Amino acid sequence: MKRWILVFVLLLFAVSPAYGRTAPQKKARSQAPQAQAKEAGDQEEPYKAYVVVEASTGKVLEGANTHLRWPPASITKLMVSLLVMEKLAANEIKLTDTITASRDAMKMGGSQVHLDEGETFTLEELMKAMLIASANDAAYAIAELIAGSKDKCVDLMNEKAKALNMNDTEFRSVHGLPPSKGEEEDLTSPEDLAILARHLLKHRKLLEWTSARSEPFRDSTLTMVNHNKLLGRVSSIDGLKTGFYKKCGYNIVATARKGDFRLIVVVMGSPTHRIRDDVVEEKVKKYLPLYEMVPVVKKGDTIDREIVLTEAVQKKLKGVTADGFSYPMLIKKKSAVKKEVLLPEKLEGEVKQGQKLGELVVKLDEEVIGKVDIVSPAAIPKAGFFTRLFRKFGIGL
Repeated sequence: MKRWILVFVLLLFAVSPAYGRTAPQKKARSQAPQAQAKEAGDQEEPYKAYVVVEASTGKVLEGANTHLRWPPASITKLMVSLLVMEKLAANEIKLTDTITASRDAMKMGGSQVHLDEGETFTLEELMKAMLIASANDAAYAIAELIAGSKDKCVDLMNEKAKALNMNDTEFRSVHGLPPSKGEEEDLTSPEDLAILARHLLKHRKLLEWTSARSEPFRDSTLTMVNHNKLLGRVSSIDGLKTGFYKKCGYNIVATARKGDFRLIVVVMGSPTHRIRDDVVEEKVKKYLPLYEMVPVVKKGDTIDREIVLTEAVQKKLKGVTADGFSYPMLIKKKSAVKKEVLLPEKLEGEVKQGQKLGELVVKLDEEVIGKVDIVSPAAIPKAGFFTRLFRKFGIGL
């Protein structure tokens, strides 16, 4: 009897819709667009602004909010550096000049090399401290050397920014530290910092200093470590500077090179240094393989078009290019380069060596990208009276 009861119960379970099969699962509802937007908005922005620039021409390859005015933090020190490099080039100062640290320099906070009042270093030693260790005390001491005071140096920095058409820029410090109560912060933009970087890259020593990953200081009792961790991480990146304080986030002006082709990447306002560095690396790896510096014209190339010399001892002349011309371009666009020769058909009188005869116009996709003078490779004196007379009447001499 018990056996039959057990069989009955098992049959009952088997036919019941609530048993014997898995209950259907609820389908996951897709998020409404508003919810997706909210979720995306909750994610940290990788930057507030950035720009990618080709260094030789200043051409903007890519960017976002490129004129956003933003605190540069320690990148401010790059303008101090430009003032120094230009004074060095003008022989107004020397790298071996001695700087004595003032009490005001000693009191600087943030990144520093802990200068003591009265301690002396060469200008080159403090330039390395300012650019590698981002030392605020070194920046202050250098400012006093080149301008006499911090305030006068700030005036020079703003004058230089104006001269370079850095129209989004206003400096209030020589170091980029966050402003004290009642003071205003330094402001600039990605495009302005790219302009500054282009001028700094004309000075090899500056690139040498900012490419150093570390450097000894104070008789090797201190090792200065570069804040730019992209050095060594990305082989093509070889210099310039980072900046940070809490309000402005993580900034960088970086440069990368492939042969004679060079990029400048500026990123401002990243939430972390890793995110900032990832953005730079992504842009460098995107553009370096696509572009190269193409030698379009060589100096001394002979132009295959003759000019008739009506009065010179030589009847005809082929000019040569006065200079070479290279241009950064997409590798796939190299075949689109065209050259247009602008020369007169005839030329009277004598011809001097190096005399301009015309121009070679270089175009890419019908846009003029450069011009090179065509000059005479040699001096050609004027022919005698009878020679010129016979030529005038068509008698070949």
